[in-house]
Amino acid sequence: MLTAERPLVVVAKSGSKRWIAAADETARSAGLHIGMPAAKAQAIVQGLQMVDADPTSDAAALERLTLWALTQYTPIVAMDAPDGIVMDTEGADHLQGGEALMLSGIVNRFRAKGLTARVAIADSWGAAHALARVSPRDTVIAARGETSRFVERLPVSSLRLPAETVVGLRTLGFQTIGELSATPRAPLALRFGPEIGRRLDQMYGRLPEPIDPIRPMDVIEVSRAFAEPIGAPETIAKYVSRLVVELCEALQQKGLGVRRADLLVHKVDNTMQAIRAGTAKPARDVAWLTKLFKDRIEKIEPGFGIEKLSLVAVIVEPLIEVQKASYLIEEEIVDIAPLIDVIGNRGQRVYRIVPVASDVPERSVKRVSAVAGETGASWILHWPRPVRLLSRPEFIEVIALLPDHPPVSMTWRGKRRRVKRADGPERIFGEWWTKGSEFDAVRDYFVIEDEGGERFWVFRSGDGIDAATGSHKWFLHGIFA
Repeated sequence: MLTAERPLVVVAKSGSKRWIAAADETARSAGLHIGMPAAKAQAIVQGLQMVDADPTSDAAALERLTLWALTQYTPIVAMDAPDGIVMDTEGADHLQGGEALMLSGIVNRFRAKGLTARVAIADSWGAAHALARVSPRDTVIAARGETSRFVERLPVSSLRLPAETVVGLRTLGFQTIGELSATPRAPLALRFGPEIGRRLDQMYGRLPEPIDPIRPMDVIEVSRAFAEPIGAPETIAKYVSRLVVELCEALQQKGLGVRRADLLVHKVDNTMQAIRAGTAKPARDVAWLTKLFKDRIEKIEPGFGIEKLSLVAVIVEPLIEVQKASYLIEEEIVDIAPLIDVIGNRGQRVYRIVPVASDVPERSVKRVSAVAGETGASWILHWPRPVRLLSRPEFIEVIALLPDHPPVSMTWRGKRRRVKRADGPERIFGEWWTKGSEFDAVRDYFVIEDEGGERFWVFRSGDGIDAATGSHKWFLHGIFA
């Protein structure tokens, strides 16, 4: 028997008024929308599930998400109540692989938790706020300098104006932001006050809208304010060094080491810039942390001057001092953590590959932190393995004599290759205790070499006889050096 999912809405109330504050996909497809009176929604949809809104719990959940975003993406993050988060990602998106990868990563991480997120990047807070809430797409990137083209067709309701102001503008015939921005300001200000002009200037980036970043209650932070603004690189470097010393002293008192630290630059024009530095393992070395920030001081744009510098330990971990033992013969121990820190702060990800107890190639390895301890597992292989294992086997067209002969030729990515030498098969059985569907599954792997001397790792899905063991299609899984 098939059962249809009942529509679900969240109902907010103020006095005797009750309206829809949120609706799931089923409810929206039935014609319900945010702001609709609850009584009208009940009349339209029979069996409608209605849940009372809990603003206090929603605000607490939003704060937790904002603090999580602070540790993951950028030093400048704030709540954009009641349902959003605003981030200044300039200078930090390269750590996530660029703007596009960062946005898709955010959406996918929320989706994995059963949540829907829409993310937008624009030159201003106002434009990003509007695009994230109005656009039907999950991710929107407004190119630098093209904000006006993206927002001119958005409804006036996306300007963050009071509801009565929006109703008044629509009564006058204004539907889009483009129509409103093309109208003289004086008549609008006379009737509605200065708020419309302020919101328009904020959306188009003509009026700065600084973000007051959120900070955890127990965060370790040191600051230095200046009576006269500073701007010279050597002056900035001098005070950064002093802040690092103060931060390390505060960390030492609590027995902690820093994993991620933010340098916040407060400018006299009420704007802020941030530089983030991370370490592969807890660190409290003054010289090393100073170097991490000094290497990036050239990225600071002081503008009209800097009035305050703040250094914040965003992520900390316990750091236990280890006394060095004395030996007759000193062994040189090379610590690669500083090198990993330098590469990681340039936006490149560093990791190690360690073995896993599995015969299936794609399950026999996993990524771990570059400074992670030994797992205890070892590489035990009776057959050669390729240097490069593809993330997913790629389909190839093959001419081969079944069931046990290697390919005579293969076509991969549109290029046909004749096989000069081959070795195999190496039969790998499915792990039925992991996946029941692999009870009969097998793969026959071959190492083949083409006329150009390139060597590949290919396999046939199935034993070449019984269709229950696999599709008998061929795939390329790895490339030898």
